[in-house]
Amino acid sequence: MEIYKCMEDYDFEQLAFCFDPISGLNAIIAIHDTTLGPALGGTRMWTYDTEEEAIIDAMRLARGMTYKNAAMGLNLGGGKAVIIGNPRKDKSEELFRAFGRYVQSLGGRYITAEDVGVNVEDMEIIKQETNYVVGLRGKSGDPSPVTAFGVYNGIRACAKEIYGSDSLTGKVVAVQGIGNVGYNVCKHLYEEGAKLKVTDIYEDNVKKAIDNFNAEYVEPNKIYETECDIFSPCALGAIINDETIPKFKCKIIAGSANNQLKEPRHGDLLKDKGILYAPDYVINGGGVINAAEEIYGEYDREIVLNKVATIYDKILKVIEISKAQNIPTYVAADKMAEERIAKIGKIKSKFI
Repeated sequence: MEIYKCMEDYDFEQLAFCFDPISGLNAIIAIHDTTLGPALGGTRMWTYDTEEEAIIDAMRLARGMTYKNAAMGLNLGGGKAVIIGNPRKDKSEELFRAFGRYVQSLGGRYITAEDVGVNVEDMEIIKQETNYVVGLRGKSGDPSPVTAFGVYNGIRACAKEIYGSDSLTGKVVAVQGIGNVGYNVCKHLYEEGAKLKVTDIYEDNVKKAIDNFNAEYVEPNKIYETECDIFSPCALGAIINDETIPKFKCKIIAGSANNQLKEPRHGDLLKDKGILYAPDYVINGGGVINAAEEIYGEYDREIVLNKVATIYDKILKVIEISKAQNIPTYVAADKMAEERIAKIGKIKSKFI
């Protein structure tokens, strides 16, 4: 790939490549935009097939964080980090401490937190080497339950638009990915009386959902075509694509996964098919609200949850813009975020 051309095309500020032969660290930190403030975004650990795949994922995720933080009304820019490795086999103290030193070297331009494959314990190790880390024990902690609460509220907003009521009682929801966020999304849905169909690549995750929520298991490759009212992608991105769109048998797609649309045009195809899509970086913004509260000062869980509950209203606003301008919801969300970046950018100099 032409890295500098890609950075130019998507308005990136910086890519930092992190390598440490002693710990085996291979990581990429992507900083997309710092107009609103330092770049906040989690660290993901995943078994990427190629280095190019890891770079592309870091850049897609970082750009999404710029829009997410703007849409949530935060004074923070967008960034993301990915560590190449198996989170179930390759973690070590030396790896995360090496990564922490790279984060520290950026001087506050990037603030990290948990993401897929990384947990609070890992953040505590990173904290030994840098001050620019949130999601710590005793403070905002694991963002997954808060993110899930926001997703749940976003799903309710979508249900209100499509079904005339935000009640999820009796609704069939297919949840793809029962990790930390997906599990908590299932918990909220189950407690309201929704019927769950679930899938995950890890058997233990599936078993927990079946045991605790009376969920029905669906094979991973069958989840897209399962009959449901709502499809909730809570695993990895790019799952809305040319192959999956013809299979969907739902009225709503609303979940926590980042970068759900493989290409922007897939958002157009969903609109044409009559499926309401909740833009991922709006519905899953609870985690950054949670982290930002830790950055700003005293952490108060009640205040955080009250702010996260407003994701319900943010989704309704996106839908309103979409209907008023006859544009797909992903375009409406972009307009909402870009408008704030442009306005604040005129009165605030770039964070250095």
